Amino acid sequence: MAIKHDYYEVLGVPRTASDAEIKKAFRKLAFQCHPDRNREPGAEEKFKEINEAYQVLSDPEKRNRYDRYGRIDVEGGFSDFGFGGLGDIFESFWNGFGTVFGGTAQRVPQKGDSLQSHLTLSFEEAVFGCSKEIEMARVEFCPSCHGVGSKPGTNPETCPDCRGTGQVRRVQQSIFGRYTSTTTCSRCGGSGTVISNPCPECHGRGRIKAKRKIGVTIPAGVDDGYRLRMNGEGSAGIYGDPAGDLYVTLSVKPHHLFHRDGSDILYELPVNFAQAALGDQVGVPSLDGKVDLRIPPGTQNGKTFRCKGKGIPYVDGRGRGDLLVTVVVTTPQHLDKDQRRLFEELAKALPRTEPPQEA
Repeated sequence: MAIKHDYYEVLGVPRTASDAEIKKAFRKLAFQCHPDRNREPGAEEKFKEINEAYQVLSDPEKRNRYDRYGRIDVEGGFSDFGFGGLGDIFESFWNGFGTVFGGTAQRVPQKGDSLQSHLTLSFEEAVFGCSKEIEMARVEFCPSCHGVGSKPGTNPETCPDCRGTGQVRRVQQSIFGRYTSTTTCSRCGGSGTVISNPCPECHGRGRIKAKRKIGVTIPAGVDDGYRLRMNGEGSAGIYGDPAGDLYVTLSVKPHHLFHRDGSDILYELPVNFAQAALGDQVGVPSLDGKVDLRIPPGTQNGKTFRCKGKGIPYVDGRGRGDLLVTVVVTTPQHLDKDQRRLFEELAKALPRTEPPQEA
């Protein structure tokens, strides 16, 4: 193809441009003018010109000759660096030029999968904390080959198809010239190695699925739905990356006496008419045993008393909530003769309450 413009002008770079600047300019223009993306008239010719300019300026020897003599003969229109489609441009530039020119493909590390589990706790276990043990299946490195995948005493071999690069190049000829595409090696799956003598325990995979018992420390003060994160207790990672995490979701059984409101505990205290009217000193159940509570004379139904620091510990360990005791005045359903007589006398002595009359 005859030179229509100065190669530096084609790529839009100065003659002092570095290799990195030339590469960056070519990447940008190639993406804009590639026939798969740009259907405007002249786009194909422009793309060929850009490709030819880069073929010369990216080669130190060719660039030196071009700078000295002002021209250079280029055969074939498209070089071996040509692209079959936009996907190849992305693959070549965003995954690294080393692979396109025969460099070794790098294995991409990947963190292991995170796992989920569930635990059911009693009310007291959630309040005060405890230690539990769960059994679960996860992926681990094979203990026989230590994750290598080959039989103990042997090593993986370089893949003969990609020669350890993990990728293979295919050159195709079209009416526009030669296109080179790079794809993951189908034989080694991109790892660059093949295993001729697989480990008999993991069958060459390097990892196995195993059941493990894992100790779980439950902090004091957790509530229903609380989720614990255990770093590194998930499945094993790939190519040196760490294992995933284990997430344990907690369920808390209800208590037969107490209800929970955040870090406070709610308790309903039943008292009779005499206790409410005359007052009393009663022992109220709490998480720490009996708590003395003074009920003053004339206490009304629904009155709530607060016992400081007798509630649930905060998860961060900085204090506790309170115990809230609500008085419930109970009405006796069965009276003997003496009790009935006393209530009748009391009824005569107390003023009778009447509902308010509407105006």
